[in-house]
Amino acid sequence: MPSIAGKYQHYKNEDIEEYFTAVGVPYIGRKMMSMSSPLMEISVDGDYITIKTSSVMRTNETKFKIGEEYDEQMPSTVIKSTSKLINDNELITESVIPETGDKCGRHYLFSDEGCVITLTHDKAKKPGKRYFRRVNS
Repeated sequence: MPSIAGKYQHYKNEDIEEYFTAVGVPYIGRKMMSMSSPLMEISVDGDYITIKTSSVMRTNETKFKIGEEYDEQMPSTVIKSTSKLINDNELITESVIPETGDKCGRHYLFSDEGCVITLTHDKAKKPGKRYFRRVNS
């Protein structure tokens, strides 16, 4: 079973431009996020998980307890999120955007090689995917 904790380097996207367009990300922000290759660092401490994502544009760090609601800072708003672990190699985050009531989510699927994050949103016809390779440090 792969470990969730570790460092991951982004290397490709799938349908991410269409996803960001559907959810209303402005053109320049969409292009910048689509072209960025962030480093994602995940640490696990008991029931707490910390996800730190760093790119040239910004660094974002979120710490949460599995199964408990938490506030998550997005570029233009704060969303209410809850995360749960499945099968020791999957992390699912379900979120609600308070201003609109829209639901969105992230499904992290971990392997020994890396992580695939599938992004969903009520307004997106199909999900976007971000692929990360595990970085040995």
